[in-house]
Amino acid sequence: MNQKHLEQLKVIDKSIVDAAKNIKVLTRLSWPAEVKTAFLHNWHNGNPQMPVVDYASDNTLEAASSALGAAEKKLTHFDHPLADFLTKTANSYQTLCRLLRAVGTADMLGPSRELYGSPGAPLADGAVNNLEAAVHFVELSSQYYSALHLREKDYCLSASIMKTELENRLSEVFPAGLVQVKIDPHLASKAAAGATRIRLREGTCFSEYDLEQLLQHEAFIHSLTALNGRAQENATCLGLSAPRTTGSQEGLATFAELITGAIDIDRMERIALRVIGIDMALRGADFLDVFRFFLDKSQSEDESFNSTMRIFRGAPLTGGAAFTKDVVYLHGLMEVHTFFRWAMRNQRLELCRYLLAGRMTISDVIALAPLFEEGLIKPPLYVPPWMVKTNGLAGYLAFSIFANKITIEGINEHHRFDRVADLDA
Repeated sequence: MNQKHLEQLKVIDKSIVDAAKNIKVLTRLSWPAEVKTAFLHNWHNGNPQMPVVDYASDNTLEAASSALGAAEKKLTHFDHPLADFLTKTANSYQTLCRLLRAVGTADMLGPSRELYGSPGAPLADGAVNNLEAAVHFVELSSQYYSALHLREKDYCLSASIMKTELENRLSEVFPAGLVQVKIDPHLASKAAAGATRIRLREGTCFSEYDLEQLLQHEAFIHSLTALNGRAQENATCLGLSAPRTTGSQEGLATFAELITGAIDIDRMERIALRVIGIDMALRGADFLDVFRFFLDKSQSEDESFNSTMRIFRGAPLTGGAAFTKDVVYLHGLMEVHTFFRWAMRNQRLELCRYLLAGRMTISDVIALAPLFEEGLIKPPLYVPPWMVKTNGLAGYLAFSIFANKITIEGINEHHRFDRVADLDA
């Protein structure tokens, strides 16, 4: 690409970034903490009522959408991987605008499915779908709890202790103060994170797994990839939370939990239950139905509300539609795990490192790989500890590739585990 065309693309790139800044999906869909307080008050009084949620109109969407459309039109004159990336990014934000225009109505479901998928969408090679995988994880976790007759009791860490611990650990990767930790008494969820700020809800009990999950998932992936993307000179769109990259981002973040041992069976169960909850909502279950479902699965009232709220953000509370974003965690994890194994087997682990240089899909990394090699796109400025120590990652992937060749049925046939079941009987 000649310098003139590169400068033109940089101007278009900036216009997309400027437009995207005005499209705040989670801010637009968030519920005030008072909604949960009122709901649980009515619930405790034996008078369950639907939450009352009002979504304010957003007058910035039309201008943003128009700017994105203009950028897409200009990009048709370029035949280059970077132009293709920018086109897909602008288009995904256009789809997001359609979703946000339809908040509170069933019309939000179509663009939500386009961006995030649905419970019935196939995983990996198509042998199973998201819902079947979710049911599998829930059944395994139930068997685990049944066998041990208990759930592990976590230590209770206050928000102030979490803040101190997170700040200490953040210094392993980021310069001091680059990513800040704040305590917020009005936060609806336990925690929330952006590129340079992690918020913790005041008065909340956190576990050691919460600490590790926030660190590995939010800080060392979501914050890290956003900051790496913003540091790119020729493609600052790599720093955007473009909705088309959500699946790979959440998959990469969940993979980071897996590779570092930060994920636990409770976390896997929560992720899986949300997929089942989304499926229930799509089949007509209302907010109260899904809330009771989470309660029946041993979630606390507070957690059950938060889980249900995630599903009904922007959707009618009466059922038939849902905000399907939580489908991407399982789907993305399987996709990213498979990609890492492929990269290991084909001696292309540098592609996994490129995936941290900004917010991209796996297809983007493959398409943009030549641009990394020629220096048009820079490698990641910040890298999580598990990627720095690539010997450990390589060892895990090498074992995983080989272990997948061995079936559980084959082991059962060799060791006759069925005799253990007979003795238990």
